[in-house]
Amino acid sequence: MTIQPLSPEDAPAVAAMRQAALAHKGEPLGPEARPMFDAMIAATPAAPDVRVEAATVGGIAGFWLRPAIARADAHMLYIHGGGYVLGSAEAVIHFAGQIAARVSVDAFVPEYRLAPEHPFPAAIDDAVAAYRGLVAEGAERIVVVGDSAGGGLTLALLSILAADRAKGTVLPLGAAVMSPWTDLALTGESYETRAEADPIFTRGVLQGFADMYLQGQDPTNPKASPLHARFDGLPPVRIDVGDNEVLLADSVRYADRARAAGVDVMLSVWEGMPHVFQSSLGQFLAAEQSVNAISDFLRQRLDALADAAAPSIPLKGA
Repeated sequence: MTIQPLSPEDAPAVAAMRQAALAHKGEPLGPEARPMFDAMIAATPAAPDVRVEAATVGGIAGFWLRPAIARADAHMLYIHGGGYVLGSAEAVIHFAGQIAARVSVDAFVPEYRLAPEHPFPAAIDDAVAAYRGLVAEGAERIVVVGDSAGGGLTLALLSILAADRAKGTVLPLGAAVMSPWTDLALTGESYETRAEADPIFTRGVLQGFADMYLQGQDPTNPKASPLHARFDGLPPVRIDVGDNEVLLADSVRYADRARAAGVDVMLSVWEGMPHVFQSSLGQFLAAEQSVNAISDFLRQRLDALADAAAPSIPLKGA
């Protein structure tokens, strides 16, 4: 685990964000909050020269994000967050595009079904279908990225694919997750130790999301809570999380269990930072640093196999 200290440059911006957010802390969030949430996520600055194409992969609608210069043989699957109730593929285009551009890779963002209209296991079923759709279209070198609930879906997807590896399933080369929600049973100690520090979430808000998604089903089901899944056979994973969030323990415990199972896992904890702070590019220096580190990790995962297979990998648009 690496601790990233709060920089003097970010301290005033974090304090201002905290003051603005505290007035709404603890307010229940349901489907009526979707327009507000989408507008907030869509405010991430767009990366230059990334073409957006509506598409369907594996039967799941979504968007391709295609940087002007991209690896010819690699793909990224980006799974958005929003507590399984909020968020959309369209809203996260700019944020996902920032990572796709840095990695120089075409990325597909699936529009997975949301609760309460479509309860568990709709979201994870759609994530699996989108991934398998990429493989069916010929993709063999894939990395997966997700934030918040999308981070939980990413990690659940890894365990599902690893369990099917004996059947010839193509595994991702690596995965990067930001503030992943790994335990819908809400048992992490940070619900207490970070209750005051978190400027956005409370246990009650997240319990509301879990109730809408699970609708009475077991919160420890591994497909809902990857903290309780099997870890053997997983590809390398990078986890970035803020120190000031009630979901901190979801990252720490997942990393501990993955490491104990022999998974190559890297955990980076950012002091003073809130949930999925990376989407605040242009506001926090830490957001830029974290997104760059995530992109470096993904490039390294793609390059590791490329270096073993061939002396060079062509870039589209180069």
